[in-house]
Amino acid sequence: MDAIIEINHLKKSFGTTNAVDDISFQVRRGELFAFLGINGAGKSTTINILVGVLKKDSGQILIEGTDIDQDGSNLDEIGIVFQSSLLDKNLNVYDNLRYRALLYGITKEEFARNLSYLAEALELGDILKKPLDKLSGGQKRKVDIVRALLHKPKILILDEPTTGLDPKTRRQVWNLISTLISEERLTVMLTTHYMEEASQADYVVIIDKGSIVAEGTPFFLKEKYAHDYLKVYRHDERLRHLLDSQGIVYQERNRVLTLPFSNTKDAESFLSANSEMIQDFEIIKGTMDDVFLNVTGKELESL
Repeated sequence: MDAIIEINHLKKSFGTTNAVDDISFQVRRGELFAFLGINGAGKSTTINILVGVLKKDSGQILIEGTDIDQDGSNLDEIGIVFQSSLLDKNLNVYDNLRYRALLYGITKEEFARNLSYLAEALELGDILKKPLDKLSGGQKRKVDIVRALLHKPKILILDEPTTGLDPKTRRQVWNLISTLISEERLTVMLTTHYMEEASQADYVVIIDKGSIVAEGTPFFLKEKYAHDYLKVYRHDERLRHLLDSQGIVYQERNRVLTLPFSNTKDAESFLSANSEMIQDFEIIKGTMDDVFLNVTGKELESL
């Protein structure tokens, strides 16, 4: 495995609370990695330790194979977008970005080139001279993303990057990120409560009460923790009698029957065996929402 981030037995406590309780995972180079959990689960604490904002109690963090406690220079390879903006509201967009570029030692020419590419991708050209406090929430979010990418990091950490964004802006953000992953092999570590975003990840880690409770590809997690559903819209009355007589669990609302199945194959087998009683149906695959709820007992929307 070509791991660009390795976290081994990481621990962090605040008083008697184990915010991060002996977690270990790896993030591979060039992948989209989703880190899921409700507020207080330990996501932000882990990220803050990873980027050097918080000090860990114990454990090890490697960036490109180097322990950050021994050599923190690889932290410059990380760009991060926090939930709260790091920009100066008293400056315009261009000056905000130029000053951040200076902190990374980016030349004027390189800054102009990088800004031009990113501003075009996110349609920021018309607002570069506007004061930050005159921008909408979505515009500020896009500027924060540009700030994090100006120095061309190898790793981009996105903490709820598209919360509150309109669909068009979310699509712009993800088009840019997808392009950088495919063309620049950018590694992206994402926290999100939009499950359609998590479903696009290459690998998912779910954390709850400071511990990792499940991990794997979205396909693996859905196969293990989520059910498929058969929704029957039109059916003979015989079907309901069959379900009742065999003790098959189902829900009924407005004459629509919903039956859970462990997988699609079982749903298809049921359909085949009872096709003469079913006229209109739909098989709905289990989702990452189902996975999260079944693993943690919590709704991720409670973020």
